[in-house]
Amino acid sequence: MAIACSPPVPAPEDAARPRERARGALLGLAVGDALGAPAENLKPSEIRARWGRITGFVTEQPCGTDDTEYAIFSGLLLARHGSALTVAHVEAAWHEWIADRDEGPFRGAGFSERGTLENLRRGLSAPVSAQHRHAWSDGLAMRAAPFGVFAAGRPAEAARLVAIDGSVSHEGEGIHGGRAVAAGVAAAMTGASTSAVVASALAAVPEDSWTARSLRRAVAVAHRGARAVRSAVAIDGYPWTDLAPEAVALAFGAYVAAGGDFRESVLAAVNMGRDADTTAAVAGALAGASRGIAAIPREWAAAIGPARGRCLPSVQGHHVLDVADLLTPGDGGSGPRGSAGGGPPGSAGESRRVPRGEGRSVPRGRGRGGPGDGAGRAGRRSRAARRPRSRTP
Repeated sequence: MAIACSPPVPAPEDAARPRERARGALLGLAVGDALGAPAENLKPSEIRARWGRITGFVTEQPCGTDDTEYAIFSGLLLARHGSALTVAHVEAAWHEWIADRDEGPFRGAGFSERGTLENLRRGLSAPVSAQHRHAWSDGLAMRAAPFGVFAAGRPAEAARLVAIDGSVSHEGEGIHGGRAVAAGVAAAMTGASTSAVVASALAAVPEDSWTARSLRRAVAVAHRGARAVRSAVAIDGYPWTDLAPEAVALAFGAYVAAGGDFRESVLAAVNMGRDADTTAAVAGALAGASRGIAAIPREWAAAIGPARGRCLPSVQGHHVLDVADLLTPGDGGSGPRGSAGGGPPGSAGESRRVPRGEGRSVPRGRGRGGPGDGAGRAGRRSRAARRPRSRTP
């Protein structure tokens, strides 16, 4: 079935500055990821038995997971190439900054990322590199928010760009999930209503897709609360919690059930369990884009520091706020709409809720940094497949 084209979303008269919404979206993603990580793969009953209802961080040192680090990775890549992003750029970056390097403790993250890396190391190229057993996962949805930030008010463009990024690692419902999130964030970046955000997400995916059906079910019952959303969407008998159609629908359902309120959107997603880090990250990105960085509780924002590189060593030291600044055109941002490249934004006179690390930029060569121009596949070495250590059933 044909994919409907979503029109540009006009900004309301009281819209926050684009950069504040961009920061809200990506910091919201990181906050949701860190809040949801302890509840990943748990049932609501298991969450209640351990913590009651989660209302804040439940660990002494909250930390983001692969969701935050891959969002930084894709955001830096998008900042380099802008609307000119191609599959070749994405594939080269995966080789240069992930596949050809030593791995972090989480060894590339979830099953979809592991499958992609194994295929790339065998010499396979996109879209064949995305042909593995978890191509339907929410691994693209978790890194889709930067595309909505970049293409604010242009959901169709956000969906187009994230599909290019995802072609290396996902196909089918995995791509649909990423498109829905990117389009939703692009609409939310204008301060659009929750119903308009959902409409933009639905317009970005085939009407008869599993993703669209799950999303419609979730928002139809969202007025009854998060428990109804979970009952309508979650497939508890299925062991893999990273199903893109399920995770994306749970995230949008939490966002709609909370009326776009940041705190309640994220907590609703966290307390549903399942792939809680991803659902809370997506809900946080949507609500953060809708309300801006000021909507994020100060104590939650303060806990988010530069990426630790536990999953992707190449993004260690980068902060989501710097990525948000790079992706925000105008408004004191870093570059024109078509190419958000250039160096890191200046920090003079800027006020931040969390500390900025030093030396974070969009790198142009090897060494510590993130995805740059992609120096090709030289030095690629084959590694034996390793069992994934995250997103286990």
